[in-house]
Amino acid sequence: MAQFQQGVPDEKEKTTALKDLLSRIDLDELMKKDEPPLEFPDTLEGFEYSFNEKGQLRHVKTGEPFVFNYREDLHRWNQKRYEALGEIITNHVYGLLENECHLKKVTLPEGYGVIVLNPNENYIEVEKTKDQVQLSSDSSDEPAEKRERKDKIQKETKKRRDFYEKYRNPQKEKETVQMYIRDNGSPEEHTIYVWDHFISQSAAENVFFVAHSYGGLAFLELMIQREAEVKNKVTAVAFTDSVHNVWHQEAGKTIREWMRENCCNWVSSSEPLDTAVESMLPDCPRVSAGTERHELTSWKSFPSIFKFFSEAMEAKNSSVKPAPTRRSNRIKYEEL
Repeated sequence: MAQFQQGVPDEKEKTTALKDLLSRIDLDELMKKDEPPLEFPDTLEGFEYSFNEKGQLRHVKTGEPFVFNYREDLHRWNQKRYEALGEIITNHVYGLLENECHLKKVTLPEGYGVIVLNPNENYIEVEKTKDQVQLSSDSSDEPAEKRERKDKIQKETKKRRDFYEKYRNPQKEKETVQMYIRDNGSPEEHTIYVWDHFISQSAAENVFFVAHSYGGLAFLELMIQREAEVKNKVTAVAFTDSVHNVWHQEAGKTIREWMRENCCNWVSSSEPLDTAVESMLPDCPRVSAGTERHELTSWKSFPSIFKFFSEAMEAKNSSVKPAPTRRSNRIKYEEL
């Protein structure tokens, strides 16, 4: 019996052998096996989707909302399909903003031929030739502090891109070079650039901000860099689940006082809309957005936000500061 047991591998050996086997499997090839071609329609009609009278995306035949898992067990193909449809919807929204809202599309900055939708990834990807050497966006003429900040941004972005390439784009069809957009290499830089080149030069006397999530941090950085200008032009700011921090960002006393008077943060909470929420920071009032889902805080808070803006406008005209929000004056969504 003892000799028989010596010939049988123990559990540890089995585990080691299994790990070795799994390490030899090419996961990229498995993902591509039996995968349909990555060819998708270039119109909403081609995808058989349209927007109804409420602005909701619905399938033209079934009336159902968008389904991500269109094909079972083909996550990569479903992701590519989702991204292709997303590009079409982006252009559709552009058309609405330009044709119905009469907004003007402007490139940032001039000469790049691109307008930035997501300031978290402010770069243009250009396909790299085989002989091309990795380009660096650093310049020996730049101050050391700016180069250090740009290096940090590039490292953080590289981590996100590496994750994307590994889990969402394993084939790596094209190798690209990231060319960062001048003066817009981070959300903070982007916000300051838009302020300097557009908002501060506009004829508007009353500017309102809705700053969601990291946008709140970007706005606070804007205020730290352009305090006098912001105070002169901005009437009120509505944060929605903002991640700004007056201590970590070293906001001065005058900024914190202005925020207490002119800002309000609608945060994710199980409490009803506009219910006061305790804050550990001495900046602005915090109230419930009426939802625990971070991505819905802006949409759920819009009735109260517009009321807050209206009160701020009236208070400015009458030189009386408004109360941030009042639970008794809560607006019902049906009224909106």
